Amino acid sequence: MTRRLVVALPLALVLGACGGGDPAAERSAGPEETTSPAVTGATPTGISSSGAESPAPEGGPLTQAELDRRLRDAAWANDVPRARRLVRRGADVNAKDDTEQSAYLIATSEGHLELLRLALRHGARVDDKDSWNGTGLIRAAERGHALVVGELLRAGIDRDHVNRIGYQAIHEAVWLGEDTRSYATTVRVLAAGGVRLDLASPSAGLTPRQMARERGFAGLQRTLRKVTTAARPADADAALLHAARTGDADAAAVALRAGADLEARDEHARTPLLLAATYDHVAVAELLVAMGADPDALDDRHDTPWLVTGVTGSVAMLEALLPARPDLTIENRYGGLSPIPAGERGHVDYIRRVVRTDVDLDHVNDLGWTAMLEAVVLGDGSERYREIVRILLEAGADPTIADHDGVTPLEHAQRQGYDEIADLLRR
Repeated sequence: MTRRLVVALPLALVLGACGGGDPAAERSAGPEETTSPAVTGATPTGISSSGAESPAPEGGPLTQAELDRRLRDAAWANDVPRARRLVRRGADVNAKDDTEQSAYLIATSEGHLELLRLALRHGARVDDKDSWNGTGLIRAAERGHALVVGELLRAGIDRDHVNRIGYQAIHEAVWLGEDTRSYATTVRVLAAGGVRLDLASPSAGLTPRQMARERGFAGLQRTLRKVTTAARPADADAALLHAARTGDADAAAVALRAGADLEARDEHARTPLLLAATYDHVAVAELLVAMGADPDALDDRHDTPWLVTGVTGSVAMLEALLPARPDLTIENRYGGLSPIPAGERGHVDYIRRVVRTDVDLDHVNDLGWTAMLEAVVLGDGSERYREIVRILLEAGADPTIADHDGVTPLEHAQRQGYDEIADLLRR
């Protein structure tokens, strides 16, 4: 299936649950346990040390086999620009090597979300199988790649396929996974996506809940108990909105499994994702994003899930929303982008992270202020506001942009006696 070695289980547990055979041992001896260029750091044949493609042998065009091989190399390296170029030249995202690895299947097991999206746009056979007769969904679930799991479910992959060692995706997420946040999200996404949760693995003879108990995974046990025993909500939309507001990620999965609208609205036109962002419920947001929630949905105050992060200053929520590819140009009711309220409120860590996105740091809101102006005018000159000004300057923000009255950040700092900020702005 995938190339990762799993943690060995106690011998009695392995023998009792798996009929005398250890799937981890079988996996470690399989043909896919080969070293890839991404692991060794070696330069793949035909690729220069800079990552550029070398000319074809004798100056001729690349053969289809060579294009496909280079695409697989790019997939292992998660080099999306190179993969995109190769696909344009005719490389096949479904072409496999002698270990049954294709660029598409590599993207699923390695958690390469953008590469997966590229493959799906260019004809990936979503139900294609690897050497273990496993789908991409099984590969992604084993690794705890919740975003990839959600993308595949929305692409219509077979949710309940059983591979040749007797596991569905939900079995692999539990039996071969860990009791961590990423696996909890993965299990919730699988549950929300409607996978069968009550089937025993033909090889292990255990249901997912029983697997969690055998592995001693208290967190996954709680999640699986909730999603398998909770009553179907009478109003799934209301249940989802309530779960998002209160931060109950398991209840959110139950509501989605019951058919809740991912974009349901409350009395203020807030979607579940906007509620999760507003109250900083990251686990709920991770589930909703994996299921395809809209990060740009506007409420009656012209807020979006992304815009709210500038107010809360939550870096974790920012990270949860970025895979949804939010529109960073949408303005709030004051005509501002997310760095502006973050600058006003002194959210240093948020500013440090958001400057690494493509958001416009020099955007001027309806009040005539940039993020830098807000940090100076509405801040208190303390260390956190000095740090925000420093970060913005280092990120290339323009310190000469004046407000509607023609007053620059430097002049504001001087007027308010913020000498250290003024010194930064003079450099």
